[in-house]
Amino acid sequence: MRRPGFHHRQHGKAAGGAVKGMVGRLSIAVAVLMICTVSLLIKFTSNGGTTGSVHRSQINVEELWRSPDSGGWRPSSAPRSEWPPPSSESNGYLRVRCNGGLNQQRTAICNAVLAARIMNATLVLPELDANSFWHDDNGFHGIYDVEHFIKALRYDVHIVESIPEIRKNGKTKKIKALQIRPPRDASVSWYTTEALKKMKEHGAIYLTPFSHRLAEEIDNPEYQRLRCRVNYHALRFKPQIMKLSQSIVDKLRMQGHFMSIHLRFEMDMLAFAGCFDIFTPAEQKILKKYREENFAPKKLVYNERRAIGKCPLTPEEVGLILRALGFDNSTRIYLAAGELFGGERFMKPFRSLFPYLENHNSVEPTDELAGNNQGLLGSAVDYMVCLLSDIFMPTYDGPSNFANNLLGHRLYYGFRTTLRPDRKGLAPIFIDRENGKTAGFEEAVRKVMLNTNFGGPHKRIPPESFYTNPWPECFCQMSPKNPADKCPPNNVLEILNNQLENEMINDLESLNLSNSTGSVEER
Repeated sequence: MRRPGFHHRQHGKAAGGAVKGMVGRLSIAVAVLMICTVSLLIKFTSNGGTTGSVHRSQINVEELWRSPDSGGWRPSSAPRSEWPPPSSESNGYLRVRCNGGLNQQRTAICNAVLAARIMNATLVLPELDANSFWHDDNGFHGIYDVEHFIKALRYDVHIVESIPEIRKNGKTKKIKALQIRPPRDASVSWYTTEALKKMKEHGAIYLTPFSHRLAEEIDNPEYQRLRCRVNYHALRFKPQIMKLSQSIVDKLRMQGHFMSIHLRFEMDMLAFAGCFDIFTPAEQKILKKYREENFAPKKLVYNERRAIGKCPLTPEEVGLILRALGFDNSTRIYLAAGELFGGERFMKPFRSLFPYLENHNSVEPTDELAGNNQGLLGSAVDYMVCLLSDIFMPTYDGPSNFANNLLGHRLYYGFRTTLRPDRKGLAPIFIDRENGKTAGFEEAVRKVMLNTNFGGPHKRIPPESFYTNPWPECFCQMSPKNPADKCPPNNVLEILNNQLENEMINDLESLNLSNSTGSVEER
């Protein structure tokens, strides 16, 4: 046994040897520590930085039908710090034109409300672009419950349906909004300087186009919570859409659990991805023409794209993943999809694996949906059914606003199960299968899927969008380790309502005082 003070012996050579030995041992210890740290980080990252959920060693289908472990978190987008009501003295009116499909427009609406709050502006009810792809002239009134939208956000912004007329010099006229094209992912400072300056000069500004025109990552949790209040509380579809969606869900649930799949295998996505080689020459010609007309020129090599997971999963690949996870052919599946490119020859292998496939027209064949199958109405119904389904699976959650928004909404809705295929991890497995290497296929698929997040709280890592994962800003804990994560009081709405009433009383008193002063001066 080494005695105390042994390393302090006055023998130079021995001391030198001891020091060298110690340095060597320390070097080894540091190396081991670094390796362990890196290993933990890799494991943490591969699990999506899961918080409050146990790492799976196997996949149990029965467990997937239930919501993942929340780790004590619950959704909450109510303010947790001083949040004064919107000022009665507005800096002007904000108009926006939300372009894109239903869910791209949805994020634009959230951004518009936040932009109005940032600038202390009065928001004019956002315009929904009836673009050339959707061919749909349903405006905000045709899709969303306008009265609920305005009422739900009364503590946050003033909203009007149109810019009112003003009376000046005995004449009535309408304020003309100055049209501005905002920078993509504009910072908060752009709105408080450039945009606000123009608004004060002209009384109103019109931002168009307004898709992705406000940065998603903002270092202000109250601003992010406002986005969640808009997205998950204020933006409610019209009653008939909610009723229609619930009717479809009820009919599907009559047979038990059901899964929804966003089967992204339409012409626009395939053309965007540049995944042409699996199609006939005639089909390839159509895809290439669509790409040339709608996307920037770029050399895309199919084999390279597929190897790195840039191609949408085929319907058959989706079916093979589900079978590898343990779902059998009795599983009921609701398909949220447009017109599949390539038709039935791509659906046949999927249907042979899972015969119980439905869509909104097969479950609820109404004239209303039949006339708007590919428009905003059909997309709204698909959105609600996917939100309420027991399991949701996006097959291409890259630039898909529908899938990405749903992932965030289902997280907020109670950490509902999602199956997010790692296309990059799965690509070599499917390529091997096509080349005849079928041994161990299902086990290899399960191994990749085990490293994905199944819908529990997890760290948001760029390029993941805030709308895809609003955790932790829009969640709280009753007994948190971090005080910033503590849930707000249950009477937070009462507090905000009192603040709003006090603001109105103060404004009324100021107005009365101003009127009385004016009367005295006139006398």
